[in-house]
Amino acid sequence: MIPTSLIPFKAAVALAIFFVHSGIASAQGEQPSRAPQTISQTDLERARLVFTTNCAGCHGLDGKGGERAPDIVTRRAVRQLPGSQLLQILRRGVPQTSMPAFGHLGDDVLRALVLYVRALQGNPATAPLAGNAKRGKELFFGKAGCSGCHMMRGRGGFLGSDLSSYSRGRSPQAIRDAILFPNRDLDPRNRTVVAILPNGKAIEGLVRNEDNFSIQILTSDGVFHFLSKSALSSLTFQSVSPMPADYGIRLTFAEVDDLINYLVSVVSTDSREKHAADDANDE
Repeated sequence: MIPTSLIPFKAAVALAIFFVHSGIASAQGEQPSRAPQTISQTDLERARLVFTTNCAGCHGLDGKGGERAPDIVTRRAVRQLPGSQLLQILRRGVPQTSMPAFGHLGDDVLRALVLYVRALQGNPATAPLAGNAKRGKELFFGKAGCSGCHMMRGRGGFLGSDLSSYSRGRSPQAIRDAILFPNRDLDPRNRTVVAILPNGKAIEGLVRNEDNFSIQILTSDGVFHFLSKSALSSLTFQSVSPMPADYGIRLTFAEVDDLINYLVSVVSTDSREKHAADDANDE
């Protein structure tokens, strides 16, 4: 889609200016496209599959950009575009870039795709979120064991990523997929690596730094191991995530809903607190 090399930093701003001032619909005597309003969870999942097939290769699975296309999730200029203009971009592409037209997919699919992008941006127009945040918090720090590896608002482990803002820009379905299918579309940076020392001892963990000559591995006990590659008997990158892949068995469907609700609620609470603080500072 839109290559970063062609329209790097100014890409999103250019898109906004182009569609705000070009008057596409009125210039060609067309009525403005009806902006999508709501979408069911089933249709949102279908839209996710369309996004994965047609858009993720350039914009990334989370929409936050890749080597060939810019971030369409957090960039203000893209977030501020009305749904009708996003729909026009999808229909017609962007001239003089590698963003193609997807009009052949049909308006129903494109409208669902716009709503999926909105969900990634943190503005999903979906049904009320299932689950209970309080029960989800208990699961996070208890039965599910998430806090053993992940930090949440200053509490928890450090082997995994800090999840305090994880749900921002991610749809509930994307969070569910990450919980239930941690090895799907695995980020190479999150693979487990096993280093075998000359004495036969194995060091297994996550890579935190690496160059041609050395590697830094963080193990589950919180210890950093700085190793020279030339001194290792072997170095093997696993094709699996250290995150358990059996949450679909260990947790009920309702418990997964609770966990998702908790992850979303943390970001929502932080956002409300920030706005309240901003309002207080303005007084």
